[in-house]
Amino acid sequence: GRDFGIEPFRGPGQWMPALDVSETDKAVIVKAELPGLDVKDVEVSITGSVLTLRGEKKDEKEQNTKNYHRIERSYGSFERIVQLPSPVKTDQTQATFKNGVLTVELPKSDQVRSKSVQVKTG
Repeated sequence: GRDFGIEPFRGPGQWMPALDVSETDKAVIVKAELPGLDVKDVEVSITGSVLTLRGEKKDEKEQNTKNYHRIERSYGSFERIVQLPSPVKTDQTQATFKNGVLTVELPKSDQVRSKSVQVKTG
């Protein structure tokens, strides 16, 4: 059977990098496959519990005068928005880019851990 509805809508010059979101006891880890991109073409931002990955892949064929009849390599700009599964420490987030894979490690906030509150008598 064919799977429908998995391919996100893409406008011209847009592509969707594949994402993996995993979680350990201490951090949320997001990996994005960004082949052909340079670290300077990638932007990572966090607002609350939402991680946004943006970037642009330049088309290396632009200067070429050949007539291409079929181009299946994805290029152009992309934006992926990830709803994080738990609160994170935005100031301690680390992003690394190696071999075309962007890894964003987001340490979980201490607020996640349950905290006992001492009840005082009024």
